[in-house]
Amino acid sequence: MVTKENVLEALQPVKEPTLKQSLTDLGLVRDMMIRESSVSMSVVLHPDSIGQSSEVERVIAQALSGLAVSVPNLRIRAMNEHELSEVSAKLSGASGKSAEKPKEAPVRGHGAGLEQDTILHPDNGVEFIAIASGKGGVGKSTVTVNLAVALARKGKRVGLIDSDIYGFSVPDMMGIEERPEQVGDKIKPIERLGVKVMSMGFFVEDNSPIVWRGPMLGKMLRNFFAEIDWGELDYLLLDLPPGTGDVALDIHQMIPQSKEIIVTTPHATAAFVAARAGAMAIKTNHQIIGVVENMSYFESKETGNREYVFGRGGGGKLAETLNTELLAQFPLGAPDNHPSEPDFSPSVYKADSDIGKEYLVLAQSVIERCGK
Repeated sequence: MVTKENVLEALQPVKEPTLKQSLTDLGLVRDMMIRESSVSMSVVLHPDSIGQSSEVERVIAQALSGLAVSVPNLRIRAMNEHELSEVSAKLSGASGKSAEKPKEAPVRGHGAGLEQDTILHPDNGVEFIAIASGKGGVGKSTVTVNLAVALARKGKRVGLIDSDIYGFSVPDMMGIEERPEQVGDKIKPIERLGVKVMSMGFFVEDNSPIVWRGPMLGKMLRNFFAEIDWGELDYLLLDLPPGTGDVALDIHQMIPQSKEIIVTTPHATAAFVAARAGAMAIKTNHQIIGVVENMSYFESKETGNREYVFGRGGGGKLAETLNTELLAQFPLGAPDNHPSEPDFSPSVYKADSDIGKEYLVLAQSVIERCGK
């Protein structure tokens, strides 16, 4: 059976393109998993090397071909500032003298090799809020779009990135049918209900499935930050994919200053799984500003009685586990919207509806916690 040591030995000759040193010697091969003849791993590259990701992938596959393993499943990402410092120190120690600092891309503080005029630059003053969940089906995207619209109704300048690249749903939920247009060298996001929106769904024909691997997903996410003309924003919300996979990890590393809201249902298992997403936020030094419990109860229109379909207490228990607050509890239901309305959106509650008012309260809580 192939072992981790076998793989690292086979990769010894593979060099990082910019630093010209062995990937394994620099400790840039991470998160390796071996199952039978399948190998998956993360490879960290200098930001200047990201453009050579495909060549690195080819060389790694060739290096491992003698081990009788299938094509490796790779996730390639750029170093963040801390990792750049560590590698620089390692190179200095190896040479016995102060080594020249590796050539850097324009931005270092945000870990993705992006240009200084992107939305990620700290001088832009944007508050990033990632909306996460441990599993699908808890209404995370519903919470995201309604919070974004509620913040806009509060007079804030709001952007929204549908980061759930495999399961994009925001355009449909907000009733967006048009596509973004390119103006100069930038793409203009679609503005709907006061929110500037960007989604993978705008670039896919006929609801086709996305079959990309990790590196391609990372490139698309970086494009959402670097190639979009967001203008001036107060808040940029990110609807993360459920769980703690590649895309969620990329977001955490690209935006180290992001705050986070965890969405769950009251069901004990959903809250248990959501704790993993919270643990990931904590591990990557993201501030969790609260928990939102969705589908908390079903309220009968006839009697007003509440039925707790998914149990009770999951959101509160999750907030306690993550040492944060339960910000809101939303009932099971759907907006009473009609397709004939001029601003029809299937999933956005009207401002004067009961749940719409509750989202305004949530928006105010978020504003207070972000200090904006």
